[in-house]
Amino acid sequence: ATKIYVNLGEPQLAEEVAQQNVDGVGLLRAEFMIAQFGVHPKKILKERKQKLFISKMCSNLSIFCEHFYPRPVVYRTTDFKTNEYRNLIGGKSFEPEEENPLMGYRGAYRYISDPAVFELELLVVKKVRQKFNNLWLMIPFVHTPQELKEVKKLIVANGLMRSPSFKLWLMVELPANIILLEDFIKVGIDGVSIGSNDLTMLILGIDRDNAELAKVFNEQDPAVIWALRQTIKTCQKFKITSSICGQAPSVYPDLVENLVKWGITSISVNPDAIEQTRELVYEAEKRIATRKSRS
Repeated sequence: ATKIYVNLGEPQLAEEVAQQNVDGVGLLRAEFMIAQFGVHPKKILKERKQKLFISKMCSNLSIFCEHFYPRPVVYRTTDFKTNEYRNLIGGKSFEPEEENPLMGYRGAYRYISDPAVFELELLVVKKVRQKFNNLWLMIPFVHTPQELKEVKKLIVANGLMRSPSFKLWLMVELPANIILLEDFIKVGIDGVSIGSNDLTMLILGIDRDNAELAKVFNEQDPAVIWALRQTIKTCQKFKITSSICGQAPSVYPDLVENLVKWGITSISVNPDAIEQTRELVYEAEKRIATRKSRS
C-alpha cells in the first residue's frame, strides 16, 4: 500500500501530528528551525557558539524522532537560498546578493564549496541517531551525479553510513535529476522525493512567485506529468523508494490516482491534507485492484 507521510518543520506541531494516521515524516525542513534560531550559521561558527546551535538542533530533531518513533523521519538538510540566509542575523556579511537566488548558491553545491555548516548538520544527525535510529537524510538541489558523490563523501567522512536503518534520499527537483536519474541512483541512494514545486518551475521556466506568470504555473502540465511518471518508473526499475513532497497531490486529487497507478511508494503532504490524501489513495488503490481483477 502507498504510504502517507507528512511535511513538517515546526517542532511544536510534532506531538499533535504524530497522533494522526500517518506513516512518518516524508520531509522535515531544516529551515524553520534555523530561522527560529535567528542567526546565520557562519556567524555562529565565527563566534564559536556551535555547541549552543548543536544542542538546540539536536533537541528539535529529537522531538520529531521521539513522537514519530519508530516511523521514519526524513530530514532534508538546509536549503536556504542566499536571500533567505541574508535575512538572518549576520547574514549580509556571509551571503552574496544574487539576481536569481532560486538558481543560485544553494543545496549540494554549497555543501561542497563550503562544508562547515553542512558538517554541523551532519554532527547533529549523528548525535540524534545515537538515540533515535528512525532519522534519515535527504539531500536537496543536486545538479549532477558527481555532486552527489562529493556530498556522500562528506556524509561518510562525518561518520554516517547508509544502512537498513539509515536511508539516504535525493530530492528530485531539477530536470537533470530526471534525465540522469539512473546515474544518480548508481551513485548509491535508497530513495527519492519529488519536490514538485521547484520541479514545475524549472521544467516550465516559470517563476511561480511572479504574479504575471502565476496563472501559467501548472503542476499538471504534460511535461511535468511526464517527469513524475518517468521518475517513479525509474525508481521501480531500480527497486528504490519514490515519494513526492510538493503541493500537487493535495491540490489535484486526479494526480493522486495517477501517482498510485504508476507505483509511487509514498506521498508526503501538509498536516491538514493527511486524511483527505489517505482517503484518495485508498479509493485509487481499490479502483486499481478492481480493474486488475477484472482483466
